[in-house]
Amino acid sequence: MAVETWLLFLLVSIAPVISPGPGILLTIGNALRYGARTAIISGFVNGVGVCVLCLAVGFGLGALMEASAVGFIALKLFGAGYLIWVGVKIWRRPWALVTDEASAVEKPELWRIVRQALLIALTNPKALILIAALLPPFMDASRPATPQVLIMSISYSVLCFGAHCLIACAGGWLRRRLSRPQWAKIFRRSVGGAFIGFGAAMALRP
Repeated sequence: MAVETWLLFLLVSIAPVISPGPGILLTIGNALRYGARTAIISGFVNGVGVCVLCLAVGFGLGALMEASAVGFIALKLFGAGYLIWVGVKIWRRPWALVTDEASAVEKPELWRIVRQALLIALTNPKALILIAALLPPFMDASRPATPQVLIMSISYSVLCFGAHCLIACAGGWLRRRLSRPQWAKIFRRSVGGAFIGFGAAMALRP
């Protein structure tokens, strides 16, 4: 996988990684209820689950790439269109976190938190579709699929874990900001605009 392709993949992946979803909301909730350490553990488990999901999707895409060039190109265009559609939805949909200022740090049940984080990562249909849309434009049919899938899967899961770590350390601050409609609107439109822009760029990418 070319270095410039990998760097572009990392750039495009930022929007899906930070977009509001079950994993992000779980980490914010764990940071507020149990503290940063437990939220980081939850984020790590979520990242492992995302990596497993990426590998499963990626190897399926690799098989399609080898079987049908036309089908793979069609899937790339569908993926780009889906990202644009998701961006429009995020841009238009009202969204804010509901806060409970009286909530105190509780003692965590670690196994329950690990199980919850893993199940959310593996069973989130939005994440599955996003990953299936994100990977194809960066896979080169002239190169072996396995190294490309491994590189992108590990890179994407590390990005997810990094985002969860940042949220874990700043969960209270982030939740206070995103509970306000004006800040939630700015965040929502920034993420939605990034999805639209990246989707358009992926559709035009050869």
